[in-house]
Amino acid sequence: MFKNKTILITGGSGSWGNELTSQLLEKNPKKIIIFSRGELAQVNMERKFKDDRIQFIIGDVRDYDVVNRACKDVDYVFHLAALKHVPVCENQPQEAIKTNINGTINLINACINNNVKKFIDVSTDKAVSPSNLYGMTKAVGEKLTIQANNKSQNTDFVCIRGGNVLGSNGSVVPYFINQIKTINKVTITDSTMTRFFLTLSEAIELLFQAVENSVGGETYVMNMPSFYIKDLAEVIVEY
Repeated sequence: MFKNKTILITGGSGSWGNELTSQLLEKNPKKIIIFSRGELAQVNMERKFKDDRIQFIIGDVRDYDVVNRACKDVDYVFHLAALKHVPVCENQPQEAIKTNINGTINLINACINNNVKKFIDVSTDKAVSPSNLYGMTKAVGEKLTIQANNKSQNTDFVCIRGGNVLGSNGSVVPYFINQIKTINKVTITDSTMTRFFLTLSEAIELLFQAVENSVGGETYVMNMPSFYIKDLAEVIVEY
């Protein structure tokens, strides 16, 4: 499916982007474009892969002109770029809206303008009956993506709804480990909290399955086990 194709990954220098790039390279693409704001993250990624098929673009999804240029001659777009941390979005709602909603609109329009074959919006379980701004912005992003499929003749638009990836950048597992090492305790907001989890490799494999089976207009929900946060913390403490 991806052989000799050009793929753009927004927010591609993060944990998801690194794993997605690693698995995509095995599928013999023509080019993988990593689009993100993280200069150091891109430099580290370039040194890690050392592959001429990977191109790096410093840019922000808020900037339509840059996004539009990045989408030129692209076959597939994986939209990972977002402000993801719940407290950050709560404290700076206007910034979350600019990135998670306006940025998605920019990317949708750029894909349509450049006749991209397929746009894959990577969303979150927090978009379901959202109780915080992050979830609300991602829910709006899903609606925008599905609505775009109805007005586009050449681009298929698909949503993938994932959960919490164990060990990804900024996630709870490395946070708990750091707390144990530095202050010898783990802080939990609410012991009854549950979260849906999966590994990074599982997330990308499921992402590929949805992409290959989709025809446009679908929202795929990953089948994920749920954990009590306190149980996860206890396992990490014991380890």
